[in-house]
Amino acid sequence: MTDRFVYHCALRWSDLDAYGHINNARFLTLYEEARVALMFAGGRAWGVGSFADGVVIRRHEVDYLRPVDYALGRATAEAAPAVRIELWISEIRAARFTVDYELYDGDVLASRARSVLVPFDLSTQRPRRISADERAFLSRYALPGGPG
Repeated sequence: MTDRFVYHCALRWSDLDAYGHINNARFLTLYEEARVALMFAGGRAWGVGSFADGVVIRRHEVDYLRPVDYALGRATAEAAPAVRIELWISEIRAARFTVDYELYDGDVLASRARSVLVPFDLSTQRPRRISADERAFLSRYALPGGPG
């Protein structure tokens, strides 16, 4: 298996729905935080800052496997309860790539998701191709033998 990017995401009280679980729409926000950490912070650490210049979402898929609650028992005085999100690149094409995610509540898999992203030139308002540097960075997290 490839290296997975692992991100610990703090839950917020405002993430809760009327049933005391993390709202299904908030899962996309949690996945977004992990994806941004990979592409912007991780990318910059590798010398690839171009993702911050524009990337748009083409598609999201989310499977909800079990509810996630705020779990005050997991909180500390210094930190709110958190979930662990593991993500990797499952496909790299000329002008798009796919990020796969798994969200864990403790050690229990609570959700799986997939996002298709397209590099985007904000000045021309048009999609663009993935650069060689971006491909090299994404490949670090790509599945061995996968497309791309």
